[in-house]
Amino acid sequence: MHYFRPTSLADALAIRADHDVTVLAGGTDVYPVRTARRAWGDPAHKDVLDISAVTELRGISEEADHVRLGALTTWSALASAGLPPLFDGYVQAARAVGGVQVQNLGTLAGNIVTASPAGDGIPNLLALDAMVELASRAGTRTLPFAGFATGYRQTALRPDEIVTALILPKLTGARSTFLKLGARAYLVISIAMVAAVVATDAEDRITAVRIAVGACSAVAQRLTALEAALLGQPLGQAAGLVMAGHLAGLAPIDDVRATAAYRLAAAESLVRDALTDLAATAARRAA
Repeated sequence: MHYFRPTSLADALAIRADHDVTVLAGGTDVYPVRTARRAWGDPAHKDVLDISAVTELRGISEEADHVRLGALTTWSALASAGLPPLFDGYVQAARAVGGVQVQNLGTLAGNIVTASPAGDGIPNLLALDAMVELASRAGTRTLPFAGFATGYRQTALRPDEIVTALILPKLTGARSTFLKLGARAYLVISIAMVAAVVATDAEDRITAVRIAVGACSAVAQRLTALEAALLGQPLGQAAGLVMAGHLAGLAPIDDVRATAAYRLAAAESLVRDALTDLAATAARRAA
């Protein structure tokens, strides 16, 4: 086994292009998966490309129309960045991921590359209409986050590419929230989760809304039919407009955490609760 730890992005991309490697950042998913495989009698593993020393992949910057999160941004860094209310839901997810040790090491890019259906950051990035910046030795490209996850633990990332940043567009006057249901309050894998972004006009009518559900399909899903139904409606009445049919595109499974029927019912309740929370936040700010 070879272990590479470059200090520049150029060197990291060259290694990525020339070797079949596992990319390591925080290691909060890579190491548990490797341990599990060894426990089942599979000692094989790829060479490792540790990108944790590539300083070009660090940092959070706020521009006029977007926020840029470097690929090595940790959950703890996101939670303490002081971002606008549009990003509240993503911050709430950051505080719900594992324990403090995981939040200090786990990276935002690692969460999306793992592409777990229960990845806490993933519904938020869908609701935020995020972009993913990908780099290879051939150049850099930007991909809508909605097209990044292509299936269960599968992504559009090419074998020679590294995720370098997440780009989050701003939306004037918008706010967001995130709700997660698990078997307990902390240190738990989601049974269902919902991220919601909403913007309203002076009469508190919805002018923009994005709602995404995670852990209820192979990849997180936007509820586009519900979003269309909510446009122009008073935010305070939005929760009452949610119907089971709005979640028809979801495909939950039965597993050790919950049945498919329970996940679907939980997701519907979480969507209502998220809209209720956003309405309450608006009321508090108006007061």
